[in-house]
Amino acid sequence: MTSTITAAVMPELEGEFEMAQLTLDDPRAGEVQVRMVATGVCHTDMAVRDGWIPTTFPIVLGHEGAGVIERVGDGVTHLEVGDHVVLTVASCGICVDCLSGNPSFCGNSYEQNFAGGRPDGTTSLVDAGGHRVISHFFGQSAFATYANVPTRSVVKVRTDVPLEVLAPLGCGVQTGAGTVLKVLEPRMDSTLVVFGTGAVGMSAILGARVARVRTIVAVDVVAERLELARELGATHTVNAREADTVEELASISGTGVDYAIDTTGNAGVVDGMLRSLGHRGHAVLLAAANPEAESKVNLSQAVARAIRITSVVEGGVIPQLFIPEMIELYLAGEFPFDRLVRTYPFAEIARAFADSESGEVVKPVLTFG
Repeated sequence: MTSTITAAVMPELEGEFEMAQLTLDDPRAGEVQVRMVATGVCHTDMAVRDGWIPTTFPIVLGHEGAGVIERVGDGVTHLEVGDHVVLTVASCGICVDCLSGNPSFCGNSYEQNFAGGRPDGTTSLVDAGGHRVISHFFGQSAFATYANVPTRSVVKVRTDVPLEVLAPLGCGVQTGAGTVLKVLEPRMDSTLVVFGTGAVGMSAILGARVARVRTIVAVDVVAERLELARELGATHTVNAREADTVEELASISGTGVDYAIDTTGNAGVVDGMLRSLGHRGHAVLLAAANPEAESKVNLSQAVARAIRITSVVEGGVIPQLFIPEMIELYLAGEFPFDRLVRTYPFAEIARAFADSESGEVVKPVLTFG
């Protein structure tokens, strides 16, 4: 029994969203069909639209979905109709990383999330003319009223928190907070610096606050973002337009930065981040960067200071465990990520993207009436 849905289709590279009526097929074995209630807008959607991460067009993007299960495919026993769910990154479940408890680093991540359609090459969507439209972006293609989603992308959540609030947890918030709490695990007496105060950066600051880090520094070029970072837990801020960032961080830390996170993907920012590290400092790269972006490392200084550079995907977490943990922190008043959100009706997806790209909004969330 196929369904007619409404979706925002990206027709081509660097295109504009087009609202369309599409036909959605039945959920397959190992999939559930989710009625979308809300979907976050993330920088990775823009990176795919602009060709930084290759895929196939036309495609339905969107990868921070939250909704209610309406149908269940064969073989699914741990999820049922009516469950509230948050959708997240897809993983294969059989590679060495998945089997060792690291699904965010799945060795088949490209095929699972970006290649175009299901891993077997099929798509769940066709347009009115019977032409293929690519589905299963990040396992979900959440810029649509309904989606068929593999269960490894599904996180069951409690029903007493609005799904409009929970939608961003599946990617951006998970990435920032997970990097701090599950990868860096910073000492309480340390200095942690976040470069870039978008949704990922702000979530890292919130994670550092949960970890009770003594000195939390936010670096950005937008004064309003830095003010919000202070409200959310940053003890210091640096406006990179007004000060030499490396000098300011040296003054704040005294002996150099212990932990640093780049969320910008800007090579110049990364260069400064690496120079700001102290002895045994640990730097993390999170951003989906332009493929041509490169940063240089002074090998002699890197060895002398024993610095570490780590790349982290999706916070390095197991989403089915970490997303419920973030919800409990939120309900306890320790993790107010909802302050990053502004909601938009689904039909205003173009405005939501524009406001995100201009920096006016930290985390746009589309809602489905």
